[in-house]
Amino acid sequence: MRNIWATVNSSRVGRTLASAAAVAVVTVAIKLLQGHIPVLSLAVLYLLAIIPVAVAWGTVYAVGVAIGSMLAFNFFFLPPLYTLTLRDDRNWFALLVFVVTAVVVSELASRSRRRAEEAEAALRALQELTEERERLAQEALEAEALRRSDALKTALLRAVSHDLRSPLMAILTSAGALTNDELALAADDRRELTETILGEAERLDRLVSDLLDLSRLQAGAAAPEPGDWPVDDLVLESLDGIEAATRVEVALPEDDPPFVHADRAQCERILANLVENALRYSPPTESVRVQVRETGSDVLIRVVDHGPGIAPGDADRIFEPFHRGSIPGASRGAGLGLAIARGFAEANGGRVWVESHAGQGATFVLALPVAA
Repeated sequence: MRNIWATVNSSRVGRTLASAAAVAVVTVAIKLLQGHIPVLSLAVLYLLAIIPVAVAWGTVYAVGVAIGSMLAFNFFFLPPLYTLTLRDDRNWFALLVFVVTAVVVSELASRSRRRAEEAEAALRALQELTEERERLAQEALEAEALRRSDALKTALLRAVSHDLRSPLMAILTSAGALTNDELALAADDRRELTETILGEAERLDRLVSDLLDLSRLQAGAAAPEPGDWPVDDLVLESLDGIEAATRVEVALPEDDPPFVHADRAQCERILANLVENALRYSPPTESVRVQVRETGSDVLIRVVDHGPGIAPGDADRIFEPFHRGSIPGASRGAGLGLAIARGFAEANGGRVWVESHAGQGATFVLALPVAA
């Protein structure tokens, strides 16, 4: 097996074929999943082909995989199918965001690989790699900002620079340590590094998914698929993927739950973002309360936290993309959650707003139309 891998690794043809095979495998996976998940959201899976190629063989091959992935996604999944043209020009924006993200990821991954090979000791290698990664990433982002005249893309790259760089640095430094033959790592250390790679990869996947969702919303391509759903199911399902869900108290109507007319997946995403935001800014010992009430034409879902509250002048600004809170001691996100929540709410004929007084906590309210 080692001899076969060495042959492939030393052969340009072998690397090219392996890169093409990686794109093909991900394309087949997307084909199998497209009936269950919106196809635009599945484009992020191509990063599973791009990152290993970048780490193993460098930027040139990774950029080729990124371009091939974009072409394959366009050819097989975007209408009109089996052509390289797009019926909806707005999909070019989503593809452009994907390619830019993929190229940045591949460049960072390949350069980290080269730095890791030069490391002489574990501590010195990790320290030098982190400092160099910060410098190179900052230079790359500044050069990209100067090259682009589009205000939205420039703002996007500047706003998420830290959020892309942090998980990538953690992944690449851990991978560099695992592949460094000069380091004698214990089994527990290897397991810890592997868990770091998996955790940061999930974080990066969530960030890229948020960016794609935001680009779809701003391009008007996030069309909902409405149905009639019981609100209690939406609330409970939205809590499944939240780590601190045990701190959430849910108050549902005692009578039969009201039904809302909306896209189920988008509504669950709205509620998950609102609850995660409330947990982020609430003290760890305090709970977050979710309350449901019907008002006739709307169903109101309130998410009440015990955080420091929001100043009146920030009530609208917090829903702008890339706006981050500045509460001491609170973990900071990418500033996309509330913007995506409002975008999905408005796409479903609903609204999201905040009721708060500084120092008294905040209440985020989601209003969804009642099903006929």
